[in-house]
Amino acid sequence: MASHESGLLAVPLPACAWLSAKTLSPRVTARAMASRYMTMATGGKNSEPSVPRYTNRLINEKSPYLLQHAHNPVDWYPWGQEAFDKAEKENKLIFLSVGYSTCHWCHVMEEESFKNKEIGEIMNKNFVCIKVDREERPDVDKVYMTFVQATSGGGGWPMSVWLTPDLKPFAGGTYFPPDDRVYRVGFRTVLLRIAEQWKQNKDALLESSQKIMEALLIQAEIRGQAQESPPPSEEVMATCFQQLSKSYDEEYGGFSEFPKFPTPVNLNFLFTYWALHRTTPEGARALQMALHTLKMMAYGGIHDHIGQGFHRYSTDQHWHVPHFEKMLYDQGQLAAAYTKAFQGADSFWEAAWKPVSQYFAHPSCAASSQAGGFYSAEDADSYPTATSGEKREGAFCVWSAEEIRALLPDPVEGATEGTTLGDVFMHHYGVKEGGNVSPMKDPHKELKGKNVLIVQSSLELTAARFGLELGRLSALLRESRQRLSAARAQRPRPHLDTKMLASWNGLMISGFALAGATLAKEEYVSRAVQAASFLQRHLFDPTSGRLLRSCYRGKDNMVEQSAVPIQGFLEDYVFVIQALFDLYEASLDQGWLEWALQLQHMQDKLFWDPKGFAYFSSEAGDPSLLFRLKDDQDGAEPSANSVTVTNLLRAACYSGHMEWVEKAGRILAAFSERLLKIPVALPEMARASAAFHHTLKQVVICGDPQGEDTKDLLRCVHSVFCPNKVLMLADGDGAAFLRRQLPFLSSLERRDGKATAYLCSNFACSLPVTSPQELRTMLAPRASGAP
Repeated sequence: MASHESGLLAVPLPACAWLSAKTLSPRVTARAMASRYMTMATGGKNSEPSVPRYTNRLINEKSPYLLQHAHNPVDWYPWGQEAFDKAEKENKLIFLSVGYSTCHWCHVMEEESFKNKEIGEIMNKNFVCIKVDREERPDVDKVYMTFVQATSGGGGWPMSVWLTPDLKPFAGGTYFPPDDRVYRVGFRTVLLRIAEQWKQNKDALLESSQKIMEALLIQAEIRGQAQESPPPSEEVMATCFQQLSKSYDEEYGGFSEFPKFPTPVNLNFLFTYWALHRTTPEGARALQMALHTLKMMAYGGIHDHIGQGFHRYSTDQHWHVPHFEKMLYDQGQLAAAYTKAFQGADSFWEAAWKPVSQYFAHPSCAASSQAGGFYSAEDADSYPTATSGEKREGAFCVWSAEEIRALLPDPVEGATEGTTLGDVFMHHYGVKEGGNVSPMKDPHKELKGKNVLIVQSSLELTAARFGLELGRLSALLRESRQRLSAARAQRPRPHLDTKMLASWNGLMISGFALAGATLAKEEYVSRAVQAASFLQRHLFDPTSGRLLRSCYRGKDNMVEQSAVPIQGFLEDYVFVIQALFDLYEASLDQGWLEWALQLQHMQDKLFWDPKGFAYFSSEAGDPSLLFRLKDDQDGAEPSANSVTVTNLLRAACYSGHMEWVEKAGRILAAFSERLLKIPVALPEMARASAAFHHTLKQVVICGDPQGEDTKDLLRCVHSVFCPNKVLMLADGDGAAFLRRQLPFLSSLERRDGKATAYLCSNFACSLPVTSPQELRTMLAPRASGAP
């Protein structure tokens, strides 16, 4: 990757979320930090703890990332007025460091620089040093990442930015090595040069920062005009499909050579494009692109075949060698994507959903809070053994051939002579005696001699290779995975970020709700209900009606909150509202619907831009934020404005408040130029534009929720992928929330006493049907382009 110019500096681009390269430096021990003790330098996981030499203000924080740095010799401050006042009073520059607890390169920079006493002294003498968890404060992260990207052409974490005492940035980058290297300026050198320039050229730096801010304000502005119309969805959808097709990897799926990310937003767009163009070659290709990508991911090393779940991304084209970090937002979105694959294809996809569902149900997994919420992330790095002194990436997940043979020595009855369970397993999962990781993907030899499991052979071919029946082979592989899982449970686990975020929990609730409804798995719906109840208890203030951003696992697994709770951001509202709509359709509990509409009203109040339209990512009134942004790209997560277009359309269907439809149109108009030129940057918004132009269909089922005829109609609705619809149950209760919101429901009756379905648009309804077959015909597109 090319270096990028950041004000005074030429800054390299290694970033935790993008690169797989390693350094030889030891890794940080997150849990030891968080517990206020450090292991001995030469010890390992079981070394006797010692009292740390240094303790700074971060020790009072709840964020696992901030706690990791609580014993650095750097005099870290959390983001807040105390740090700002000190910078102003002492006329010092601010050094802002932003990252997150499972970020590999954040660990590296801490180990190399922030734990270095000499570098710490330079930082403390010349700067007020502030540490920010980007997952706690996405508003702060986005403001300064906008600066880094604008001035350098790239970004990532850890993010390193130098600010004037009034918080204006003038230099920045990502990771810095501690000392100068051939092509990289060292962190020590950068600190000293910037400190000297502040002493010698203060006025020039202040003038430069002011000009940068003025330029950023212009660049970051997204505005719509009052009379502007949303762009035509046919053109937007066609262009987005063409742009995705050009980047599609025909052989292995995905949308780049490497590194290769899951990008669920692309897959969701393709499913919608297929649903609207089922009878065309382009529609068939869209479905093939999505299904092939999901299938290759399910077979690949990015899927954790033993512990389940999906790793962050693949470092190679083949989905083989991953960056082993696991993020909650990936699990939630991929759960929804595999569910849509099941609706659009065949029963393979029910099994393919299991990597996500089993990850959260796995007995050795701590990814779920006992209180019902979901934790944020699991680290890539861990100790290879209980006595190791240095963490390695992937140590928890990889295997040597010798280990597997020792765990699976049993002869296999009925197979070719001499075949062991290990032979069958190693053949199927591509295990090699000397390891199956290319040295090109392991520059620091952390995976030498190890194997990343990847399905290298179909069940049919493996069965034929060893003379086994398919059912017998499946049982043998299942038993083998269980043995490896039990062995892996004895290894030191990676660090778990036990912060719980409203937005990411919302994504996971949607995943469980959609899968539960589609696969008729009540346990999945129950898990979604449990998580939504958790949000209502711990991340919602009923007095103010506002969401909170985060909460934390405390002592004895109790849920804790910061002394000053962080208020929810736009993405928290948007993803939680989406989750509650999905949960209503899965559970038919109108309480979730009522809460969703309350939150939508609060979102409008806090974030809507009445002049430029669309929603700001953060609310007004925080003087520490230089400007309010509107995200203009769907990335690892869809942008909040993209998702909220569909949320608003659903909210209008459930409430009759048509001003929400108008708001949806104004968002599309505000992003019109981007949608017409590069819709591939906003595939979720492109998808939503089709829902806006086609008008969502209200599928109303009139019937007893416990009646089998009602359940048959509901199963039919859930089995069909129909992106432009909302589902509601009219159970005859005149006092129910939906009846109060939508009076027209009172006119819909059961036909001949049977559960009856109506397809309504703009509150005008079709003739009633009572059979699932008739309903399926109504829901399926009748022609190209029809919803």
